[in-house]
Amino acid sequence: MGWLVAFFPHLLLATLEGLVTSAVLALTALGLSLVFGVMRIVNVAHGEFFMLGAVLAWAITTAVGGHPALGFAAALVLAPLIVGFIAWISERLVLRRLDYNPEATIVATIGLLYIIQQLALTFYGPEARPVTPPFNVRIQLPWFGYSGYKLSIIAASALLLLATWLVLTRTRIGLVMRATQYDRETAQAFGIPVGRVYGAVFALGAMLAAIAAVLIVPIQQAHYLMGLDPLLLSFIVVIIGGLGSLRGTVIAALLIGVSDGIISVFFSPTLAKIIATLVVAMVLVFRPQGLFGTATK
Repeated sequence: MGWLVAFFPHLLLATLEGLVTSAVLALTALGLSLVFGVMRIVNVAHGEFFMLGAVLAWAITTAVGGHPALGFAAALVLAPLIVGFIAWISERLVLRRLDYNPEATIVATIGLLYIIQQLALTFYGPEARPVTPPFNVRIQLPWFGYSGYKLSIIAASALLLLATWLVLTRTRIGLVMRATQYDRETAQAFGIPVGRVYGAVFALGAMLAAIAAVLIVPIQQAHYLMGLDPLLLSFIVVIIGGLGSLRGTVIAALLIGVSDGIISVFFSPTLAKIIATLVVAMVLVFRPQGLFGTATK
């Protein structure tokens, strides 16, 4: 029993770190999943919207000054709005002109990725810069103290995911989005402005990624190359969970995040990535639509 008592605190710490990763990953992957689910396009620039949210969070908190909570609150509101506006402009100027052709939009969003990345390098610079947390509170557990801010990330992500679910399932906006997702032509025939819906969904997906970045940047650092890992992990999550499935996205994010935290602590981060890749391969072979996705007819 002695080894179990000694092992449990390490397991709890690894699980908590994994839940923080899952919380941020669920928001980021949900944005990618919504864009594909409604628009049927793969947004390769999604990770750069995440990076842009983090960079803007640093810029806004630096400009506001004063108590860290003031700057962070401003960043939590302004950064997603700015990123959402940039995404909306990108959708109107680029994706709409391509008529949302799947192959063409992949190439276009790759180009958008490099444009955003190079603009960030030009105006922000190559340095990784920290953002001060809005509060520094340690929650004392029986075995160790844990960051209260990290726990707040989990709570904030859960509230945002619940709010997204309520919007998608209980509002007219969600009904319009789902109608557009199921049949674009029929939705247009019933007077649904499909172009506006696509613009709003693309902006919403980018905003979710930006919110995730603002939440995580106080425990990481803003850097112009930080969009790659969130993009890859988001693809892993939506492939496992099922493209367009909110439930699948959340469950897959929990699976990937918690397992990554535990395996990274007890073994190595590389092994965690290898296992995640193997799981994706198995899902693609045995259930291509994902665990909770719907097979195309």
